[in-house]
Amino acid sequence: QVQLVESGGGLVQPGGSLRLSCTASGFPLEGYAIGWFRQAPGKAREGISCISRGDGTTIYEDSVKGRFTISRDNAENTFYLQMNSLKPEDTAVYYCARGRFAQCVLTPTYMYDYWGQGTQVTVSS
Repeated sequence: QVQLVESGGGLVQPGGSLRLSCTASGFPLEGYAIGWFRQAPGKAREGISCISRGDGTTIYEDSVKGRFTISRDNAENTFYLQMNSLKPEDTAVYYCARGRFAQCVLTPTYMYDYWGQGTQVTVSS
């Protein structure tokens, strides 16, 4: 059974950091592209970062470039999103997802077939 479980969300002050984790089960992480998405209240879900299978090519949405870093640990079947210099506009529910193909893309969301349950990130003073 394919499953993705996020952890690491919480409340952080502006300028702070969080690291989200996504542990996969039921499939070998190394065989898939993976991505991180977020959805703020009243907004559509958006792709913010992904990493391709194999060469590990990464893509970042413009608003998180230079602040967020995606990585994967195939041995642990876990991938991560390190988030630094957090801003109030980063507040959202964050989701991890498994890509359908080797190369990752940030849109559209139907390019991802399995999703985690989401973890809340709130950036506020």
